[in-house]
Amino acid sequence: MLSILADRTYRHLFLAQVVALLGTGLSTVALGLLAYDLAGNSAAMVLGTVFTLKMVAYVGIAPVAGAFADRVNRRQLLVILDLVRAGVAIALPFVTEIWQVYVLIFLLQSASAAFTPTFQATLPDVLPEEERYTRALSLSRLAYDLENIISPTLAALLLTVMAYNTLFLGTAIGFLGSALLVVSVLLPSPKPSTRRGIYDRTTRGIRIYLATPRLRGLLCLNLAVASAGAMVLVNSVVLIRGELGLSESALAWTLFAFGAGSMLASLALPRVLDTLKDRPVMIVGAALMVGALLGLAAVIALADLSWAGVLVAWFLVGIGYSSTQTPSGRLLRRSAHAEDRPAIFAAQFALSHACWLLTYPLSGWLMTGLGPLPALVVLAALSGLGILACLRLWPKNAPDVILHDHEDLPADHPHMREFGTTPHQHAIIIDDLHRHWPTQK
Repeated sequence: MLSILADRTYRHLFLAQVVALLGTGLSTVALGLLAYDLAGNSAAMVLGTVFTLKMVAYVGIAPVAGAFADRVNRRQLLVILDLVRAGVAIALPFVTEIWQVYVLIFLLQSASAAFTPTFQATLPDVLPEEERYTRALSLSRLAYDLENIISPTLAALLLTVMAYNTLFLGTAIGFLGSALLVVSVLLPSPKPSTRRGIYDRTTRGIRIYLATPRLRGLLCLNLAVASAGAMVLVNSVVLIRGELGLSESALAWTLFAFGAGSMLASLALPRVLDTLKDRPVMIVGAALMVGALLGLAAVIALADLSWAGVLVAWFLVGIGYSSTQTPSGRLLRRSAHAEDRPAIFAAQFALSHACWLLTYPLSGWLMTGLGPLPALVVLAALSGLGILACLRLWPKNAPDVILHDHEDLPADHPHMREFGTTPHQHAIIIDDLHRHWPTQK
């Protein structure tokens, strides 16, 4: 898996992702503590609102950014967005009111909404071979896991000698490091897509996404991931600091358990995906998350909330989280032509975060209004519904190569010359010639 780091361009991009995520992980811990300082036991509601604003930025801005990502210099865009995020991080230690947190987080996440899908769409151009790209996806997942392991560990150590607000400076340093690494390499320039109207460009990725069965299934699994993930990210601070009365460092170690499970799965996935298809791996991962949440709910109902129970549950959720998330890039890569990849990655970014837009506030409201047990049961149920919808919308053994007609195309059309007269068969990708997923002839 590490052999792909021999590619200098990918190595610098991967390191840029790592340092940015390390900084982001420090801000995750600091933000939870800042919310607890400003709002006490209502911190879950504050964090739920913060994460909701984050999702609003992601859902609203990512499709627009994806529509124009092939028209701008990618390297310049990524560097500018990193600098914007660093500036916001430097301002966060100086806030004194909750509304100030909301404004700054919305600005930071708006920059991330343009940065992340552009960055993700660049990787298939850097590593066009699927085997190498699969390894890159696992390494990318590992980079996200570093946010949940090394960052909380580092935060726990730093909190013993400094105030939590200082952690935001580490976030700014991470974004600046990312900008330096991105500017140090030349990024491939993809073939620009056909000139289209603003509405057509903005919605193209979403239309391709929703017309593709495997991606409709992915959207349902995004809901399952968001439901379980929101329980971890929104409510950990209240479970550990409020319900159990443990220290700030205990919160960091709790998030460490989630990241450790995710990293374990990421290390195993390249070999697993060499032998198993994406669909069963993703569905089993989602089911593991549901089981972990219900298991913790059973422990609370039969005994009482304990830190050990939370650690075990979050570890299992982490395994399921990574198993469900990591293969998604492979699905996106094989579901769009190269010129449409920025748009479809942006669509995945927006639609997946639309799920988080639902589950983040729901998680905070459930914890604040009803307590841990109802929050666990409701979010596990919502995650289970996502799995059931996936099973229906993404059928097992659904064919990619489908016999279909092109009665509207002349015999001398380039597509007809390539694949033969109608009807013919080939792997289906939604585009201008295949606007709908055909039924098998």
